[in-house]
Amino acid sequence: MMNALTPWAVSASAELTASTETIFEQTSGYFHFKVFHTSDSIWIQTELPHGGRVAFRAAYSPGPTLEITKNNANEQNGIDLDLSCAIGRQKVSIKIDQTGKLPVLRYTTSLIPVKDLLMPSWPKDILFNGKNDNPEQTEGKIHASQLGTRTGFIYLSETRPKSSTLLYLQNLTVLSEYCEQTETSLGDTVGGEWPELGFSLPSSKKPIKAGKEVILSDAFVAFSNEIPEKKTAITRLFLDLLARIYLLLPKPETRYKDWPKILDNGLKDLLESAGCWSQVAGQKYFNAYVCDYETPPEIMVQLAVLLPLLDYVEWSKKELEVMKTISAGLPSFYDEKLGTIMRWLPAAEDKLKGEEEQKVPKVMDSWYLHHPLLNLSRLALKGDKVAERLFLGSLDFAIKVAQHFKYQWPVFYKMDTLEVIKAETVEGKGGEKDVAGIYTHIMLQAWELTKEKRFLKEAEKAAKTLADYGFEIFYQANNTAFSSGALLRLYKITGNELYLELSYGCLAGIFRNVQLWDCNYGFGKNFPKFFSLYPLNDAAYTAVYEEQEVFCAFHDYLKHAEDVDLLPSVKLLIAEYIRYLVDRAVYYYPTMLPAEMLEEKSKIGELAPKLWIALEDLQDGWLKSGTVGQEVYGAGNAFGILPRHYLQIPDMPFMVYTDYPTSGFNAQKNKNITFKILGDERINCRMMLVKTTGKKIPELEILIKGQKTSLKAKQVENGNLEYVIPGNSKISINTIAKH
Repeated sequence: MMNALTPWAVSASAELTASTETIFEQTSGYFHFKVFHTSDSIWIQTELPHGGRVAFRAAYSPGPTLEITKNNANEQNGIDLDLSCAIGRQKVSIKIDQTGKLPVLRYTTSLIPVKDLLMPSWPKDILFNGKNDNPEQTEGKIHASQLGTRTGFIYLSETRPKSSTLLYLQNLTVLSEYCEQTETSLGDTVGGEWPELGFSLPSSKKPIKAGKEVILSDAFVAFSNEIPEKKTAITRLFLDLLARIYLLLPKPETRYKDWPKILDNGLKDLLESAGCWSQVAGQKYFNAYVCDYETPPEIMVQLAVLLPLLDYVEWSKKELEVMKTISAGLPSFYDEKLGTIMRWLPAAEDKLKGEEEQKVPKVMDSWYLHHPLLNLSRLALKGDKVAERLFLGSLDFAIKVAQHFKYQWPVFYKMDTLEVIKAETVEGKGGEKDVAGIYTHIMLQAWELTKEKRFLKEAEKAAKTLADYGFEIFYQANNTAFSSGALLRLYKITGNELYLELSYGCLAGIFRNVQLWDCNYGFGKNFPKFFSLYPLNDAAYTAVYEEQEVFCAFHDYLKHAEDVDLLPSVKLLIAEYIRYLVDRAVYYYPTMLPAEMLEEKSKIGELAPKLWIALEDLQDGWLKSGTVGQEVYGAGNAFGILPRHYLQIPDMPFMVYTDYPTSGFNAQKNKNITFKILGDERINCRMMLVKTTGKKIPELEILIKGQKTSLKAKQVENGNLEYVIPGNSKISINTIAKH
């Protein structure tokens, strides 16, 4: 059914029909761009393959007063315009990037208001107007679009006529000044209904000030003549178009963070703060949240802290007594009668008050069974016999549940009867879809541990159920990330291309749930948010626990993919997420944030702002953060980062730090240090030599393979040395000092 049109669309269609004078035109492959001036707008009319047509509104002013005062070609296959109108002076820059296989249109618009202006409403900037400027003759499919404060994007295909697929992305970072002045949020500003789509300014609460330039739009549009129909093709093209735009997108600078010091602070508070611990029958357990004494201990929480601690201990060669304490409590979560580990500590289940559906004895949230099993399997594969017993002793129950639900898990069910308590996340949307992926991961771990083929067969049965989900596979970020890695491994074992495509589908689900803009209004000015990830499809905030687990899962993904010809877009986006996480993650600690932006009373437990224990939530700029609580199970933050980004050098007074993932690290005494920096060569990363003693870093020769000249260092704080390195580079460091 055709959606009704707004007066803006009707008026625009009529004016575009009457427009004959082309200000500028450019052809790029299958696409032809023409710039038109109407009484109230500047339009970029784009001719698509097979008779498709779409118009992008680059500038708008209410009333028929818009005039061009200056018109210059620019160096990027485009045009720059100065405009005058009743509301002030506007500048428009239109560029068409043709450096890749797919063209990208960019149009940026700013306004200097003539008076203080309230902005009550604003038209969308995309109109599929048809060959005869008749929007009613067009149809299309929106594959995905912005939700809340995630990336301001819309991804769609025109299907009548069958012309092309577009990814539109609004660079919301530069609209922060508009939001700061008007006290508005950029959540849900990109979307719409066919044929009127795109971005519209949020309705202002306060005016934008006269005489002060403010950016109103900075849009990127990537075009493809492909019309994908299969879910796997749709998600794959999304990754390619997103990476194409990402290379052109202005990105904030990152800064080195002293993670060894951050880790020491966090470890001290984790071990010494009474609010992190509870005791049941003489055994100590981690609370889920600081000072949360109402909720019984959860096995997921214990393991979510233990595994990152193990990463750190293996890296540092130190011993932590706390690991023995956590491990000693794990067998208490096993229910002999059911033959499985339980979510809640059975000895303390009577503390559950039923205030939430899952806070009832023997009620399981589907992913909560599988996540601890995955962590137990990791311990088992490292030789932990207690973990192996708990893991293997729970597998038959997990398989029984999977087969009972036909590999399509509900949200909540009763463990003793398998009665469904809550079937769907939202009516009509199904249950926790990515549980099939984490279950696949667990079955592969069991197969690796036991070599029993029944587990591999179970992995394939579960994996195949994911084929119809596309973007909708994403339920919870960390579990979707684990799913992507499991599917990659399954592809390597079986050679079945379907599993690789489904792995990409999981990644597409993750990257549609990130925030590719920096919120520089309100409280958002106090912490970076670029490339942050939302934990759930409908979550209003980003969360430390899911982010740090995705970070670790992405490292693991790249490790398994070393002998796989991965999509270049995947290598680029994963490396960039990791780079920005290492920059941002420290701001989950309340110690890094001003007190006025923290919620005074959290939902769970208490906030202790001086503790180096991460907040669960960072919110939009106009909202306070820490509304849920301080996550003890988010403590893995620093313990995950340090071992993966600091490379230790034997008998040398420094470590090598990179903010990109690396592989193949080889450091032996009196030999060159060699390793590979992953990612994409079109984006640079930071490498540093970080002092570990009071000694000066010796003179070194640092080479990128294929280059003959040693890299020059920039001297930075504390006598450390910094280098700028392209991604996908092989590095050699000669540690024999020159005389």
